[in-house]
Amino acid sequence: MADSLQENGALQLQLHPEPFDPLVVLADWQRSLAAGGTEPAAAEAHFIGRVRGITAAGAPLEALELEHYAGMTEAQIARLAADCAQRHGLRAVRVDHRVGRVLPGDTIVLVAVSADRRGPAQRGGQELLEALKHEAPFWKREWSGGVGTWVAGNTAY
Repeated sequence: MADSLQENGALQLQLHPEPFDPLVVLADWQRSLAAGGTEPAAAEAHFIGRVRGITAAGAPLEALELEHYAGMTEAQIARLAADCAQRHGLRAVRVDHRVGRVLPGDTIVLVAVSADRRGPAQRGGQELLEALKHEAPFWKREWSGGVGTWVAGNTAY
């Protein structure tokens, strides 16, 4: 399913080592879907996540560092997106995620999905977001007071 989503352009995925504007990405995604020549889906669900300014322990956060294994991360996210698309009847999926050093307030993730009904769009988007949080191979380190601490239990790998 991941291959078929990617082949027909219904899955768009990008990892960003630099800051990105989620509203610009979202507008580009919507334009690309419209240019595809198919009837637009009746519903879209979007989520934009930003880095909090505190660590899990409650200390001020200087930065969050996200490491990943290039190729493996994209393949796993594509599988997660395809599984959600199949379960919820999603017509298109867009995932953008930061990697590298991310500062408090920076956008870390954009998840956008389209479907023929609002319920499947909302449920599919929520499920995909949770899957990214717990199953995508990202390793996170919180920096506070000049000390980096790895976040435990954040990824399945």
